[in-house]
Amino acid sequence: MDSTHGASGSNSRNEKIYHRHSQHQTQQLEAFFKEFTHPNENQRNQLSRDLGLGPKQIQFWFQNKRTQIKTMNERSDKNTLKAENDRIMCENMSMQEALKNITCLACRQAAGSSHHQVQDQSQSLMTLRTENLKLRKEHERLNIFLEKSLAATPDVDLIPQNTEIRRSLYHHPSTGFQETDRTVIIETAISAMNELIELLHVNDPVWNISPSDGRSTLHRDSYDELFPKPNHFKSANARVESSKDSGEVAMGASQLVEVFLDTNKWKDMFSTIITKAKTFEILDTTATIRNGGSIHLMYEKMHVVSPLVAPREFFFIRFIQHTAPATWVVVDVSCDFIRHLQDTPSRTRKLPSGCMIQHKSNGKSFVTWIEHVEVDDKSSIDLVSYAYGAKRWITTLQRMCDRLACSIGIPTTPGHELERVIKSLEGRRNLMRLSHRMVKSLSEILSMMDKLDFPHLSELNNTGVRVSVRISRGTGQPNGLIVSAATSISLPISNKDLFDFLNDETTRPQWDVLSAGNPVNAVARISTGTDPGNCIAIMQPFVPKENLLMLQESSIDSLGASLVYAPIDLPAITSVVKGEDTERIQILPSGYLISNVSSTSDSILTIVFQLLTCYITKSQPLNMESVATMHSLMSSTVQRIKVVLGCPDLN
Repeated sequence: MDSTHGASGSNSRNEKIYHRHSQHQTQQLEAFFKEFTHPNENQRNQLSRDLGLGPKQIQFWFQNKRTQIKTMNERSDKNTLKAENDRIMCENMSMQEALKNITCLACRQAAGSSHHQVQDQSQSLMTLRTENLKLRKEHERLNIFLEKSLAATPDVDLIPQNTEIRRSLYHHPSTGFQETDRTVIIETAISAMNELIELLHVNDPVWNISPSDGRSTLHRDSYDELFPKPNHFKSANARVESSKDSGEVAMGASQLVEVFLDTNKWKDMFSTIITKAKTFEILDTTATIRNGGSIHLMYEKMHVVSPLVAPREFFFIRFIQHTAPATWVVVDVSCDFIRHLQDTPSRTRKLPSGCMIQHKSNGKSFVTWIEHVEVDDKSSIDLVSYAYGAKRWITTLQRMCDRLACSIGIPTTPGHELERVIKSLEGRRNLMRLSHRMVKSLSEILSMMDKLDFPHLSELNNTGVRVSVRISRGTGQPNGLIVSAATSISLPISNKDLFDFLNDETTRPQWDVLSAGNPVNAVARISTGTDPGNCIAIMQPFVPKENLLMLQESSIDSLGASLVYAPIDLPAITSVVKGEDTERIQILPSGYLISNVSSTSDSILTIVFQLLTCYITKSQPLNMESVATMHSLMSSTVQRIKVVLGCPDLN
């Protein structure tokens, strides 16, 4: 008896003891699940402490809850699709029976049916046949959709922690696409993703490496064998541009994916390339694509740093997918289905382009970029191929990520003594925000969409100077009519030497007409990158009795450089450094932009000046003196730069 009792006690000790969660614990877990379906380790530990449960219990509860929700959704979808399938089959059978009851029309006519009755019966027969064909196709499509919806899908979130982006998937304004349109869009996106992934992983003979500059371009014959497709443009100016580049970026992969998902962040990151960007619709593809992902219907307007080259506009599909652990792929491709969104036919077309983002253990990312477009324009191939190529996207991304990294905190060992002038972290960040808005503002006017010709100034029309006029209502710029002028010149000097020359405070009075020969000195400085030339500076021009300063941002990379500046008064600078709102500060920038010319050592210098007039409406006549002053200022500056550089006779 004792033996039996001992055995019974042993069995009871071997049995697992299950604890049912209390009502309070279940309510708290349910509430948290609504906000975060995939809590991270810190969140699980916090819940464990708050609810008195072990971390493993928390983890298993969320896993079971996700499985439960997924099973319920699949069961609901299965029932809905089965009911729809049964309905269509019943309608199909009814139509089959109706067809059997329709006999020979000639016999009915002989039996006494009128001619109009015979025509009505014939028309009804054609209608039934057409409807039957449509239902057959719909039936086949639903069967395929049913198979896909019941297939197992991986439990992967594109960006688990960003609830705002997740909500935008369901609250974005619709463009009015039908279900058949969405099917074509999804199929186009999947095909483009497959093509891009293959191009990212192949080398020779599909990719050629130029011995002169090391650029990778597609070998057309090899590409056409892999992905045969007709040319979209047929004119003599039509051409295909392709390039591939890669590099390490100082930003995590998930943060980079957020940039591609958010139109505002996308435009802000690439403000020197993109002037306009918009998302028309976001499609949720979790039920139709095995690995999930996000499909965006987008528009972007791109430009090069010269008013002499026309901007490019694209209406395209963007598909972002988590293809492997710590790896995302972003593909952009034009689609004929979204032509109705365009006001005028586009002369540019995206073939599958995009990038692969791989997260690294050091918190950075390795990005491989491919640009592949078909265009129909007369622009200089040498300039455009660099300005719109993959290397420019990678270089810009690296420079902007370095800039963001510098805004995180103050360097412990400043490389320049003026770094110590602005000690407040918030003040430094505020000044960087204002300077970034200044650079974006200058980039946006380079397309010169409001270019004007002045018949009375034949000299202006023949010098390559572009003039634009716009009305400003005080949204970050002074109120009134603003006259902008820009021109581009080619100089036999490398972009590095030209940048060092323009950025040298000692030589600036020799060519800067606005300085009137007086010295300009930096009084404060903030680094925006590892290169000493990448910085924001507060300049103090020698202007007696005026409390006027100048905000300047300079940057340089392997493809070019820029020097952007704007006058700003001392009280405004003081408020920025104190952390006050920068949006109310009016700023009107001018600047110098430098671009490489193909593989040569020459550079293209673009000069942009802006002038505020006293007029506030376009109905008033434009003061031609303002235009003449702008032209004189531009011509004098160009000539002074040529003289100082030793090429005064250069055309």
